Amino acid sequence: MSEQHFVHKTGGRTCSRAVYFDIKDGKVTNIRFDGGCRGNTQGVARLAEGMDAEEVVKRLKGIDCRFGHSCPDELARGVEEALKTM
Repeated sequence: MSEQHFVHKTGGRTCSRAVYFDIKDGKVTNIRFDGGCRGNTQGVARLAEGMDAEEVVKRLKGIDCRFGHSCPDELARGVEEALKTM
């Protein structure tokens, strides 16, 4: 499987505006958030780095920060969308 690059726009549901990441061989890599709480987004990115894409969705989807969304949830939603296109 080749490496693919993805951008997930958060649509204003969180402090971050977008999440950038790659999926290579089923693993999520190079995770970067545009905006958001710097410590939290860096922490989430480092914890999820190299994790199986389906595991990222399983662990992070549904985490709530405000109005039913969060930066971890947006990463999970982005990865889930990406997996559907692959």
